Amino acid sequence: MSRRASRSSLGGDNGEFYLECKAAYLSIYDNIKDEIDSLEDLIQVLQQAGRNPSKRVLSKYWKSDTDHLTFDDFVDICKKEKATTADDLMKAFRKIDINGDGYISLEELYKIMTTKGEKMSRSEVKKMIDEVDENKDGRLDYGEFHYPEFCKMIMETTEECKKASRKIMEKKEQKRRKEELTKTSDSRSGSQISVKSAASVKSHTERPMSASSRSNRGASLAGSRKSLLSVDDLPKPSPRNRKSKGQAAATLPKLYEPKNLKEWTHTTSKGMFFIDEDTGNLLCHQYDLKLTEETSVWITIEPIKSRCQASDQIIDTALFILREKPDDDGNVLITFTQHRDSKGKYGVKCSLDAGNYHIIPFTTGSRLKKRESESSNPVKLLQRKEGKHTITKAFRKVLEDIFDLSDLDGNGTMSREEFNWYNIRTSDEEVGDDEWEVVEERLELENGEITKNGFLQLNDLEAEDSNGDEDDMWVTLESLGINKELVMDEACPFLVNVYTEDCDDAEFKVVAIEAMMDKLQRPLCQSVMEKGEATKVKGMKDLTMYTYFGDTRASIVLDNKSYSTVRVKLDCSGSQNCLSNRPSLEESFSVKSQSQIIAYHFTPEDEDEEWSVKCTEVIQK
Repeated sequence: MSRRASRSSLGGDNGEFYLECKAAYLSIYDNIKDEIDSLEDLIQVLQQAGRNPSKRVLSKYWKSDTDHLTFDDFVDICKKEKATTADDLMKAFRKIDINGDGYISLEELYKIMTTKGEKMSRSEVKKMIDEVDENKDGRLDYGEFHYPEFCKMIMETTEECKKASRKIMEKKEQKRRKEELTKTSDSRSGSQISVKSAASVKSHTERPMSASSRSNRGASLAGSRKSLLSVDDLPKPSPRNRKSKGQAAATLPKLYEPKNLKEWTHTTSKGMFFIDEDTGNLLCHQYDLKLTEETSVWITIEPIKSRCQASDQIIDTALFILREKPDDDGNVLITFTQHRDSKGKYGVKCSLDAGNYHIIPFTTGSRLKKRESESSNPVKLLQRKEGKHTITKAFRKVLEDIFDLSDLDGNGTMSREEFNWYNIRTSDEEVGDDEWEVVEERLELENGEITKNGFLQLNDLEAEDSNGDEDDMWVTLESLGINKELVMDEACPFLVNVYTEDCDDAEFKVVAIEAMMDKLQRPLCQSVMEKGEATKVKGMKDLTMYTYFGDTRASIVLDNKSYSTVRVKLDCSGSQNCLSNRPSLEESFSVKSQSQIIAYHFTPEDEDEEWSVKCTEVIQK
């Protein structure tokens, strides 16, 4: 479908219609030359234009062989599919009124909102009802009393959405004109500077809050991504053959940081992912964030490079923000990082109430894996000079890197707390008062903290006491993911930055080095089920496969709602340009009754090339 609208004839009402279409399009894309390359994006951009397409409507425009749609295609669709009216709302409410009594009960609304579109929790649905339930009977009268209020609420939100889209369009148009003027000016002056447009890169953080956006859905009916305008199931593209076009790393969009970020309170900490040498599980530094007042928060995570690190050991990273205590539905997940820039930094902005939160780093395990074998020719750690044992030059360089990575706040010295975390990881023991007294007596300190030279002194002392035995030193190195060639290949360092807008005394600190999935198993499944695409597994009506596609990650979760354990075989061998967390792309999984499991994570092997995930499933007896 590639018919072109006659833009020259679009004047008056037609001109306003075209501008509305353009504003809706530019709320999702940076340029009208960008193409709609997924059904999910088509739904979003239509919703921005005030449409709420049903499965039947969408099937007319996004067929099984559709690869993309253009802006002109989008305009044509908007011409044919009119914006939602008050009558449409009434019809939708009547469909939700399952028992036909003229009211929408909490149970009726909850059934719709948790089975269609993007799922909502019971507490979120209740909050929606409470918003307009004046007599507090726990149900909504969609007839004469509440109907005008519903319509007004949704229509006003739609208008606000249009205004927000216009503002974003104007901003992008101004930026484009400025770039063109700069380019023209440079050309006239003989400059060789080339101003490149950010076209074809989607902006996720500048999209306006649509009437169907999930983030505002608890506030009113109009704020729900699961719109009440249609009760048809939205179509779910099958993850059995889903292509995720990988952008070149250099062209991934810049993260849109808050404009006044320099004025926010900033705390930071390094951390590391480790592979447990005994279990093979992924471990990592984990954090608590304490807020004394409500505030907007901007949090980023990115891998950092160390000299001793393997050249290809830059891994995928992400962050999950969890409540300290579960909500009414038993969920702890608040949000997680989804979008990444070209340098590997992920970021997420959200608003948090005063309280305590868990900040858990995450990596898929697709790139960070247990080494297959040890070197048969290990590097020497000690040498004998002038009658005593000292550390070698190669070992000293690695120790310097270890110090830099253990200096979590990056101030150039190692505090007692930082030294304690280093000791817990390398010896499973905390630093007691007696041990710290020895540190204070024998090592170089600065403001009560160990300097890099002091840390090297500590290792010199251990070398002197070793009598040439390197075993204990190798235990320390191996616990930090460093192999016999003094290369870090079973660990990866990262940097976390936390910015708070209104809370000047926010406390962000390391609280554990633990198995990553101890706290993330359920939140990770929840995130995939909320943000991913659902497909019913053939032959098992109560088994659903959810597939989430992020900028550089795909994840598959199996959800078993039946009352018996199910065994299913997944064959992902047809995937292209993919690395996986599993040793094989063809494995069988047992899913217990009323539970979910994470089956696979994928990342592109080469981010500059297209990558695709293809998965078929078979129920096993």
